[in-house]
Amino acid sequence: MASDQYKQFLTANKVVSQSSGNKDAEMVRRVGQRIANAITIYYTQQGLSAELEGYKWEYNLVDSKEVNAWCMPGGKIVVYTGLLPITQNETALAIVLGHEITHALAKHGNERMSQAMVQQLGGAALSVAVANQPAETQSVFMNAYGIGSNVGALLPFSRKQEYEADRLGLRFAAMAGYDPRESIAFWQRMKSASGGNKTPEILSTHPIDDNRIAKLQEEMPDALTYYKPQTMQKSQ
Repeated sequence: MASDQYKQFLTANKVVSQSSGNKDAEMVRRVGQRIANAITIYYTQQGLSAELEGYKWEYNLVDSKEVNAWCMPGGKIVVYTGLLPITQNETALAIVLGHEITHALAKHGNERMSQAMVQQLGGAALSVAVANQPAETQSVFMNAYGIGSNVGALLPFSRKQEYEADRLGLRFAAMAGYDPRESIAFWQRMKSASGGNKTPEILSTHPIDDNRIAKLQEEMPDALTYYKPQTMQKSQ
């Protein structure tokens, strides 16, 4: 389902072509590949390679003012151009993608979809819902993964899920050669961005507060043990 919805999304939205030499599109691809490589290494070390079976990583930059990024099951990633003025650099983008990919790896979106299926479609089995209520099921799917204009109506990720995505996301970014300490400055910028007239879409499902930043600081010693920039960069 993720593969089909991803293709439909890319068809319906303006994708910034990597082949055109666009530096931002190339950056999204580069960061995505490096983190995917790091995740493959990490999962192999943990004896969890089977968890990545069926993953066919894709990374695309979409021209949109929305401040958002997401990852569908199977490694289907999109970054919106509206996020880049806040990330400001490649390392911060890696922090975001590490976080979003972790949500997909940990099946957090799947849990939200299951909850929404119960609330909105009466708990129907996915196969039955797709056959009988395809439009409604598609809407549930897109909302579960933070895609589209109705993000504010989503069930939020739980605090436990957010901290898990932060913790493992920092590890993956660090293993990919990106300094995890950039996460503090990035989330502070996101916190500032939430003070404007329109809350960034990504903040609708990702609570930003001082407790989160404090938790990131607690996790930093662990993340830094995975930070080997020269090793990963030489492999590129």
